[in-house]
Amino acid sequence: MSAQVLSPEDQARANLYGLLARLFYAPPDEELLRKLAQAEDIHAADEESAIPRTWKELKVAAADSDPESVREEYESVFIGTGKASVTLYSTAYMAKADSSRPARHPLVHLRDFLAGRELARKQGVHEPEDHFAGLCEVMRHLVGENDAAAQREFYESFIGPSASGLCNAITSSPRVRFYASLARFTAAFLELEQEAVKMD
Repeated sequence: MSAQVLSPEDQARANLYGLLARLFYAPPDEELLRKLAQAEDIHAADEESAIPRTWKELKVAAADSDPESVREEYESVFIGTGKASVTLYSTAYMAKADSSRPARHPLVHLRDFLAGRELARKQGVHEPEDHFAGLCEVMRHLVGENDAAAQREFYESFIGPSASGLCNAITSSPRVRFYASLARFTAAFLELEQEAVKMD
């Protein structure tokens, strides 16, 4: 299959999904924090968009953080001892199906979606497919494939129903700083994405 030629907007979307996937999968190292702090500002045509403001906030958080403190934050909130205070598994935030209308569990639906596109976890990765980092990585792939219908289906089925609950859970935690900034940027980006996938 020939490589898809993406518009600058779609390339930027793919890059942001890739960044979210990396930051939610594991705490950033020193190099990534430095690159994030030095990244260019994001400008939006819509003056009311929260993207530029939350991106600057994330850059400041990266500049003011060190790898050890962010690692401790990640591990204490998302891993913890016993049950994590905030789970990164998206199906935990999806509304329960109406008992009068039985439906497939979202994780089964997700696995069917991935199998239908010959996508699977990398060898050695043990997290279930509904880890939010994995969802962002799949979306990055779909944007790269320039498949608008698949992007819409995936977003509306898996990312949209879980993103708000996840971001709210993170920002409500008293133990986060860097990841609170990331959650606010994520929420702003995905709010814009919700409109973008509807228009494609």
